[in-house]
Amino acid sequence: MEKEIKWVLTQHENTNHMYDKYLPYEFHLRMVANMANKFMYLMIPKNYLHPGNQDVNDIMLGAWGHDLIEDTRVSYNDVKDALGQEAADIIYAVTNEKGKNRKERANDKYYEGIRNTPGAVFVKLCDRIANVQYSKMTGSRMFEMYKKENTEFTKALGLRGDGVEYPGHEYYQMYKYLINLFED
Repeated sequence: MEKEIKWVLTQHENTNHMYDKYLPYEFHLRMVANMANKFMYLMIPKNYLHPGNQDVNDIMLGAWGHDLIEDTRVSYNDVKDALGQEAADIIYAVTNEKGKNRKERANDKYYEGIRNTPGAVFVKLCDRIANVQYSKMTGSRMFEMYKKENTEFTKALGLRGDGVEYPGHEYYQMYKYLINLFED
């Protein structure tokens, strides 16, 4: 995957895309990939028990490339050519809709696409966890925003409903990890 990851990083570098105004965007991508590595054990049993399921490499490429379409000058087809269809489908699913504000960009259609794309809920959770960790670590105002929207966010991903957690959900460990970030 080295060649593919380098391609992802180059796309962000080519647009001078920064993270938190002063860090290379690679910093955020590495945080998301680290979360994917941390929780990949949740994905591996599916691959062994159900041949033909999504490959771990596709999920990792989805994590590395999750912001490509949204933040760089590449299209779905560019991503598909460079990373393969499965990774491109994840990246496409987690790409925000057009909108004037956060609510318009992350609307019901957006979350439906995430829920219906294998690997996309996992990648979106990795992205959110990385963002929450960073905002907490730096004391960013974003931390309170993430905390405030977390109930609706986790509900939209299918991790809870009507105030009830779903302990049987395949990503419940990630959900609990995220919740704990807000409680510490």
